[in-house]
Amino acid sequence: MSGSAFDVVQARDVEGGIHFHGAREQGQRLPRPNQLPGGTSGFVNRLHELARLNEVLEQAGEEPVAVYLITGTAGVGKTSLALHWAHSVRHRFPDGQLYVNLRGYDPGAPVTAEQALHQFLRVLGVPATGIPVALEDRSALFRSLLADRRVLVILDNAASPGQVRPLLPGSSTCLVLVTSRNRFSGLVARDGARRLVLDMLTEDEAVRLLRTVTAGYRDDDDTADLVELARLCARLPLALRIAAERASSRPLMMLRELIDDLRDESGLWDALTADHDDESDAVRTVFAWSYRTLPAAAARLFRLLGLHPGAEFCVTAAAALGGLGLSETRKLLDALIGAHMLEQHAPNRFQFHDLLRIYAAQQALQHENAAARRDAVDRGLSWYLHTLSNATAVIAPFERRVVLTPLPANTTPWHFEDRAEAFEWYESERANLVAAVRTATSAGRDDIAWRLPVLLRSIYVHQNPFEDWIETSSAGLEAAERIGDLAAQGEVLDSLGKAYLQSQRLDHAEECHARARALRAEVGDRYGEMVSVNALGLLEWRRRRLTSAVDRFQQCLEIAHELADRRWQALAMTNLGGVRYDLTELETAIDSLSRSVLTYQEIGDRAYEGNALFCLARARRENGDLDVAAELVGRALAIAEEERHAVGEAYWLIEWGRIQRARGDVAESLLSYQRSAVAQRRLGDRNREAQALDGTGEAYRELGRPEEAEKFHRTAVTAFHETGDRWLLAHALTNLTLALRESERPEQAAATEQEAIAVLAEFDEPRARQLVALLRRTNG
Repeated sequence: MSGSAFDVVQARDVEGGIHFHGAREQGQRLPRPNQLPGGTSGFVNRLHELARLNEVLEQAGEEPVAVYLITGTAGVGKTSLALHWAHSVRHRFPDGQLYVNLRGYDPGAPVTAEQALHQFLRVLGVPATGIPVALEDRSALFRSLLADRRVLVILDNAASPGQVRPLLPGSSTCLVLVTSRNRFSGLVARDGARRLVLDMLTEDEAVRLLRTVTAGYRDDDDTADLVELARLCARLPLALRIAAERASSRPLMMLRELIDDLRDESGLWDALTADHDDESDAVRTVFAWSYRTLPAAAARLFRLLGLHPGAEFCVTAAAALGGLGLSETRKLLDALIGAHMLEQHAPNRFQFHDLLRIYAAQQALQHENAAARRDAVDRGLSWYLHTLSNATAVIAPFERRVVLTPLPANTTPWHFEDRAEAFEWYESERANLVAAVRTATSAGRDDIAWRLPVLLRSIYVHQNPFEDWIETSSAGLEAAERIGDLAAQGEVLDSLGKAYLQSQRLDHAEECHARARALRAEVGDRYGEMVSVNALGLLEWRRRRLTSAVDRFQQCLEIAHELADRRWQALAMTNLGGVRYDLTELETAIDSLSRSVLTYQEIGDRAYEGNALFCLARARRENGDLDVAAELVGRALAIAEEERHAVGEAYWLIEWGRIQRARGDVAESLLSYQRSAVAQRRLGDRNREAQALDGTGEAYRELGRPEEAEKFHRTAVTAFHETGDRWLLAHALTNLTLALRESERPEQAAATEQEAIAVLAEFDEPRARQLVALLRRTNG
């Protein structure tokens, strides 16, 4: 069987209750993260502040400080101080160090708590498909993984308490270091954070920093000149380092000449600015002073990078934005890093200081005409579009391809060797892809704004990142509507409908798929019609309108035959077989599903073969072929692991639990149900999570422990009431009634039975009648 490293594995004999936790209960060794970016070279001064931070670790016998807040103005060196200290005390946190730049002051969207937790959980070993959807669940899992561990967490550039609070481990063994321009009084008062206000460097400290950075290049500068240079930089470390780098690059030029040049720049800036914020003006003056000395090609790349959709980028994306070759781009990036105008924070990942990103965008607006800016943005967006298309071609090779916009000159997308490489790229660019949709919308590139979410659909459908999925598809739909492209509207509506279906918002899903079908019929897209008819069939199936579902799937099969599309013939037969199973027409179901499995094997579609195997396993189990059923579902789960099909694996584990129970391996089935429930919680599918919990209750009842079974059934009943799934509610109420009877609570059992029969009366189908008969047969 496949499974996550965070599934709980219990002993064969179940002696106590079963609980849904992570790997800490197993004694498994969790990854030891080491995410600290490199410290600032030549760090000097801040001895008093470092001593204050060290005091946090020397509080034997006192209440430990769990959160420390470093505040101060932009460019004052908060991040440098935090990282320098963090590197010096790494040994005090043997279980690792976590770091995230929350980008609270970037011109783009800040990193949300959900996104930060996704990053942390990934580095802590949770697979992308195993990360919960809801913020509360991500935060709870994060706290569980860090419980009793000594980990240093750095939350850099935080803008609001809402970014920070979900990222607090809640353990006194961990320390969280937050940097921000805000004072966060609420974090101090409510969360017990200790605050360190970082001021500008003193005159002596500023001069010492200048001498340290220029050492070996300029050793004879007059102290008075260095004091003047420090004053012009407002004694802010960011500005001081940029100024010192420029001075170092001109060792034969008198420092007085550089100072006069900077003073002239300052005067020019004073004439252009209206707010006269001394600190901000000083930083921007130094930016301009340094920027003007860059080689022309480096300066142009710098300002064009200010147009990048996201906060960080790789060298290939930078090359596309600049319309350059990779070799030249690498050289120019090195020049920008050397001038402290850009930083490399990971292999092949680059980013600006937030102030420099704003400045770069301003320079693009000032020094590039509208056509040049538009061309740069088009190259960047096209690079993401074509690279994403290459990724999805590897990840979902059987999906209908999206006709792309032309690739601009001097733009070379990535190509991928295998699924693993393509998924790795998606993970690293996930935030940028969402940002690219926003940028395409604001830039008037509606033709790209709708294509990106359509391509992302083939990844999202197996991962359930509902927040990203619905945001990008909604924006894509608006873009397609603006340009009046009916075919594009149908495609994006299909994506949005799938997101709503998998997040159990069935009315929204029906509206989307009905509109998509009508649009596709209008433009003569028979393939698209077939897809929409199938989607509407899935809706009918989930709503337990089985006869209507059969009609939809039969219509889908007819169109697939018309198009001679073997894959969709198999898909329609799979769905028909699944509904026939629910109608208790087992022989018909087995025949249909067996044929679809063979077709998938012949055409090589592994993911959908897995789904057909799962459906066939259900029918074989009910037909009494338990060994065959076990072999079939085992194959399905192996495929799910190979294909990174998280949604399928989580659901198919429920069937594995049923087969184990049917074979008498009831204790082992508890593990399968638990693994499924944990995975469904991470995927955000409350309905299927509740199904796993209901199955857990059935296993406990078969083990002769009805009181424990009752707890799980009640949880499932509550969930189904909230999701509105009446059919699964009827199942859970039936199971709860049986557990209450075995617990010898006849009055409660009678009330629950009455509710179960009332709900079952809503369904005119064989399985509903079977459940009513079961309730009456076991009553008394």
